Amino acid sequence: MVKRLLITGIIFLFIFSFVAPIPIGFTIKKTVGRELAKTVIDDFGLYYFDKYDFPESYSSEKCRIKLQNFLKISTVSALIEKEPIQTVTYDDLMDSPWPMQGHDNRHTGHSSYSTTNNPGHEKWCFITEDDYIDSGIVIDSDGIIYFGGGYDDLPYYLYALYPNGTMKWKVRLGNLVCTFGISPAIDESGVIYVPCNDGLYAINPNGTIKWRYKCYVESSPTIAEEGTIYFTHSGRSPPYNGKIIAVYPNGTLKWDFKTNHMVHSSPAIGLDGTVYAGSHDTYVYALYPNNGTLKWKFKTEFWVHGSPTIGNDGTVYIGSDDKYLYALFPNNGTMKWKLQVGSMRCSPSLDDEGTLYFGVWNYGFKAIYPNGTLKWSFDPGNKSGVWGSTAAISADGTIYFGSCIDIFYCGGGEIIALWLDGTLKWRKKISHYWVDSSPAIAEDGTVYIGSAYSLSYGILHAFGELDSNAPSRPEISGPINGKAGTEYEYIIKSISPLGRKLYYHIDWGDRIKTSFIGPYRSGEKIIIHNSWQNSGPYKITVRVKDTENLWGPWSELTVTMSRNRATFNPFLLRFFDMFPIMQRILGYIL
Repeated sequence: MVKRLLITGIIFLFIFSFVAPIPIGFTIKKTVGRELAKTVIDDFGLYYFDKYDFPESYSSEKCRIKLQNFLKISTVSALIEKEPIQTVTYDDLMDSPWPMQGHDNRHTGHSSYSTTNNPGHEKWCFITEDDYIDSGIVIDSDGIIYFGGGYDDLPYYLYALYPNGTMKWKVRLGNLVCTFGISPAIDESGVIYVPCNDGLYAINPNGTIKWRYKCYVESSPTIAEEGTIYFTHSGRSPPYNGKIIAVYPNGTLKWDFKTNHMVHSSPAIGLDGTVYAGSHDTYVYALYPNNGTLKWKFKTEFWVHGSPTIGNDGTVYIGSDDKYLYALFPNNGTMKWKLQVGSMRCSPSLDDEGTLYFGVWNYGFKAIYPNGTLKWSFDPGNKSGVWGSTAAISADGTIYFGSCIDIFYCGGGEIIALWLDGTLKWRKKISHYWVDSSPAIAEDGTVYIGSAYSLSYGILHAFGELDSNAPSRPEISGPINGKAGTEYEYIIKSISPLGRKLYYHIDWGDRIKTSFIGPYRSGEKIIIHNSWQNSGPYKITVRVKDTENLWGPWSELTVTMSRNRATFNPFLLRFFDMFPIMQRILGYIL
């Protein structure tokens, strides 16, 4: 007995001395990181969390973008790919439900269409094959939906979808497309201008490339009444001189204006045609549209990353990373008022009364009266913030925006609908990672928004009314309790009222695995197996579509997996690999 106790004690000391430093070290590192994060957040935490100036040891922004992705373009060339036609024709912004970022070239975010009959059901979704959807959404006069996708080393596409969610075409582009909520823009002839990290692309309505203006674009293009396209070159590479650029519709340069730092602000156009944008050099710039010369500039206390919005009276509203929202007189750039609200990455949107609505990345969504006083503040909870999602306001007074749950740790994403008084209308979790996409409102009241559903694919979500002929809510049967690492069988069934074949979209709730299977006969029982690696509760969600892309409602089943006692701790496995004699001794004792 004494011998067995002695051997057991020796094994315990071996295991403890080998395993203990590992979790303790991780805990220390994690604690220090969070304390640093808290300290930096208190001091305008952008140097740690923002993609523009963080330590190399912090190799991603919002847990996802590799630093080297933003260092691929070192110089700016004014050359145009595919020699442009020299005849300049002028096409205004398309008259459509949502032709550009913030709906119009003032960035009001205000739609003329009602969503009164929109109950907030996801009537269909489009799943990309291999890229997420960070892009804002735009809609042309035929209801065709355009958005960009791409992640890391995955392909980069511009997608065109029909209003029923089926794909019209997609075109592969050279680099990141419409990141962080920025959007394409559509002109009167149907040409789509697409911001990418390797240039501004002009895409014909049939999906072919018309031309590309080479530069590094991280803002939404804006189209003026006479057809000039305004956008910015970010100036990411040293010496970090960003530019505000104006080009003709054939891709030739009209003028450019150099700032003293990077530019990520999307230009807005004033009532008199003045072009407004901000820069990381802390200034807001007002430029004459005919030649790009300086009208005035206004200094803030930190980067001006957000994009301007033009009020009904011409007032220029813009947020700065000094945490203030500024209201500026358009004639001379003097300050009308400023209000501390938090750091903004989007444009404020306006209702009919001129009240401003916007989210901030350091938690919350706000409404500000035109005189600069707070109307209300909405806290989504769960440390949720708004990164790039500019709100869309419907004619019936509903505000739609995307929100990132636990924004610094990629805890998921939602679409949130608020009334103009700040009360919640509805909210839906639509992503396991984040939602930066800026929503758009269609003529029939459908609301479109994209998501980074996982790191390998994204989803475009369409919210509205479900079709009465859509498949039924699927039935899910199977064990609701089990052991981690053990495979279990589940039976799923749905019925098509029209007898069509069905496809099943299954999310196993672990942020890792999803299944998209089919086609199956209506009413056929589908048998599928799954296991979960870790213990904990999981929510299985299933949705079904038919061969005509009619989607039915979601169904859910919550399961709980407990720890499998037979599963060895990976640290112990590594220990036994290094000291096989200890495994033999332990086996002898037990």
